[in-house]
Amino acid sequence: MRHIKDPPISSTLLVPKVDKIPNHIAIIMDGNGRGAEKKKLPRNFGHERGVASLKRTVEACLKLRVKSLTVFAFSSENWRRPEHEISFLMLLFKKSIKKEIENLKKHGIRLKILGDIEALSYQLQDLIVDAQSSTENNTELNLNVAINYGGRWDILQAIRKMIDHSPQLIDKKREIREEDFSPHLQINELSEPDLFIRTGGEKRVSNFLLWQLAYTELYFTDVLWPEFGANQLILAINSYQKRERRFGRAPISNIKNSCKSLLKNNFEKNKTNTMNTLSLLDSFKNNE
Repeated sequence: MRHIKDPPISSTLLVPKVDKIPNHIAIIMDGNGRGAEKKKLPRNFGHERGVASLKRTVEACLKLRVKSLTVFAFSSENWRRPEHEISFLMLLFKKSIKKEIENLKKHGIRLKILGDIEALSYQLQDLIVDAQSSTENNTELNLNVAINYGGRWDILQAIRKMIDHSPQLIDKKREIREEDFSPHLQINELSEPDLFIRTGGEKRVSNFLLWQLAYTELYFTDVLWPEFGANQLILAINSYQKRERRFGRAPISNIKNSCKSLLKNNFEKNKTNTMNTLSLLDSFKNNE
């Protein structure tokens, strides 16, 4: 595992540092199948093009110095899709890992797969374990790919791990704190996403990183995932840069106005006190 100097900051406990370029971007890559169907092509064609879009986005993140990219590749609900489409996606995952592993090493990208991989084939599980092991010391970009993942599943598995790790928490008298729970989530060693992007026009988070998205800025675009790339990523980041991240605090404009009002009131008060002091000194002079 890659070591970090400090634990990630929880946005509900403390206010994280906000940079112009988001440290962590999360993306729901939506629209592969619809993009292919619009062109009267098989849905599988769209999924293949989606891999190319992910490569473009990873390259853009490296150039922009984004530290972490988390993408939703296959949800726990996607098993409801037609069997032939699921089979193709599983083959595509295997093919992509085999093909891209050397590029990940070359560019310093650390790969981590989020989700319940025990439901995947043994061959795919072995590829995932090997790819994660061979890139675990890379530091240029954390690439997290969610396969057979769901936000609710993530929370439930974290609760189970927390209780296994600290059985004393079952005692009702013992308060369970966020610090007890969050280390057992799937991306526990990384900062929470700063920016969430969903392509394809849908406006929902679809059971993705439910705990981690508490104070993430949300960005939705009608662009389908196969058409997404560096330009669209920059548009999303431009939107992010125009927002004021408050984390529950009052707007900066309100704080500024309050400070101005306080300073003005103090000035008027001090001015009055100064005038009273001068008047008192004058009266002493007149009495001499």
